[in-house]
Amino acid sequence: TKCESGCVCADGLYENLDGRCVPAEECPCEYGGLAYGKGEQIQTECEICTCTKGKWKCVQKSKCSSTCNLYGEGHITTFDGQRFVFDGNCEYILAMDGCSVNRPVSSFKIVTENVICGKSGVTCSRSISIYLGNLTFVLRDETFTVSGENPGVRYNVKKNALHLMFDIIIPRKYNMTLIWNKHMNFFIKISRETQETICGLCGNYNGNMKDDFETRSKYVASNELEFVNSWKENPLCGDVYFVVDPCSKNPYRKAWAEKTCSIINSQVFSACHNKVNRMPYYEACVRDSCGCDIGGDCECMCDAIAVYAMACLDKGICIDWRTPEFCRKF
Repeated sequence: TKCESGCVCADGLYENLDGRCVPAEECPCEYGGLAYGKGEQIQTECEICTCTKGKWKCVQKSKCSSTCNLYGEGHITTFDGQRFVFDGNCEYILAMDGCSVNRPVSSFKIVTENVICGKSGVTCSRSISIYLGNLTFVLRDETFTVSGENPGVRYNVKKNALHLMFDIIIPRKYNMTLIWNKHMNFFIKISRETQETICGLCGNYNGNMKDDFETRSKYVASNELEFVNSWKENPLCGDVYFVVDPCSKNPYRKAWAEKTCSIINSQVFSACHNKVNRMPYYEACVRDSCGCDIGGDCECMCDAIAVYAMACLDKGICIDWRTPEFCRKF
């Protein structure tokens, strides 16, 4: 409709990121803000994608794993990538199988006990219980206990300065890696050999985040609080009716929270910024740092930053962000 000065590529050619006109076969692909050339590949937990004519061609891996995170003051990222936060003071089922009406037998169940950990009413995980038939692990007070046995389950426990890691194999069903930072952060990574339905606060693991708020009664809740309340392990606990905004209740902490959490936005993590969207992690860090007001505030802040560092590591980016003065290891 109007004439504009400038250059255009000839028919059949396309401008690449360097401003040169190239044939379609030479077009780059974009992922996470980075450009990838013809034939280059990226890998996710479930797919291998190859850059072809400016578009990603993806092939599903034969074995696909996915991770659910519970961290800080009630933050959850489901297996399918849905994010939400809640302030529930009860035990909640994070993940279990045997959810279908036809096969109600469960081979595993993972439960978190959430308690109030701030004056504003925010809650965080105090303990994690893992039920594998007659075998039970309880993670609490920076250590764990084992009771019972299940000859049908193989497991191995690894320890380091920051984490406890549980490798659990339920033959012909699941390979699970559970990582606990001995405090508020817990990661559930599952690779499955069955199409058994999974349910709980970690969602239904069907590749679609839009129906992750599926309640115990098998309908999709209209909001996360209705969803959370349906997965209480103890029905006598009170329901959650609202989500606390700790920075509004503790405005004097907000400036400190934003300053300390800004390491996520800084050059320290710059190598990861194009791989993992940092804003949800920064906002979670600020929220938790405002809410952790009855001791251990720096520990809450460090836990929140560590979750972003873990997400970067999953993308192959290792960030050395801890120092003797900032979130030291010991």
